[in-house]
Amino acid sequence: MAIEKNIASASIAEVVDRILDKGIVIDAFIRISLVGIELIAIEIRAVVSSVETWLKYAEAVGLTVDPATA
Repeated sequence: MAIEKNIASASIAEVVDRILDKGIVIDAFIRISLVGIELIAIEIRAVVSSVETWLKYAEAVGLTVDPATA
């Protein structure tokens, strides 16, 4: 019996489909200070997902507001 090596590879379309289906969050905080004095502070938060995925998770954590109740 021979052992076959299977290298899993995904196409770009499969990767993009997975990211849009599941979503991805990129969160970064950069602070530059000199002798205890803060010179620059940058906070970046990016969410990449489909609208359907975002609405599903936003509703779960209470970020959406129903226009009928507002």
